[in-house]
Amino acid sequence: MIKLNLDLRSRALKIKLVAFDVDGVMTDGSMIYDNNGIQYKTFNAKDGQGIAMLVKSGIKTAIITAKESGAVQHRFEDLGMTKLYMAQKNKLVALKEMLEEFNLDASEVAYMGDDLPDIAILREVGLACCPNDAVHEVKDICHFISAKRGGRGAVRELTDLIYKTQNKNNN
Repeated sequence: MIKLNLDLRSRALKIKLVAFDVDGVMTDGSMIYDNNGIQYKTFNAKDGQGIAMLVKSGIKTAIITAKESGAVQHRFEDLGMTKLYMAQKNKLVALKEMLEEFNLDASEVAYMGDDLPDIAILREVGLACCPNDAVHEVKDICHFISAKRGGRGAVRELTDLIYKTQNKNNN
């Protein structure tokens, strides 16, 4: 059970869009290749259930990743998420596009990232989040650090935090 301080609760109450990095957040960051160079990713079912609960409750969800991946495309579609940005080297471009498209303020966005390319977007959003195994530079700027590792329940811990803080389970 996460203990919410007033600041974290206040930030979570405002969230209308939750975005995630993939490698090290939605996955454990492992890179598995077959003999043909095809990369495979493993996603956590409980993390997926958390995202699906947000989608069902009307909260927009997005993936912003620097890589192109058929596995990520399938996961995005399976969960019924709102927006997918792949091959996104500058993640702020995706954030700004979503803010404009959905008429949101950055304070209404939560983002979970784990490594240096995520820092720029984490500095902009209202609820900056990371898995427990994120790099220290990311942990230093996050409002919420999951007790779980990337690909091992960190996403679910964040989705539960937002879902329960906003009383979505009572709707």
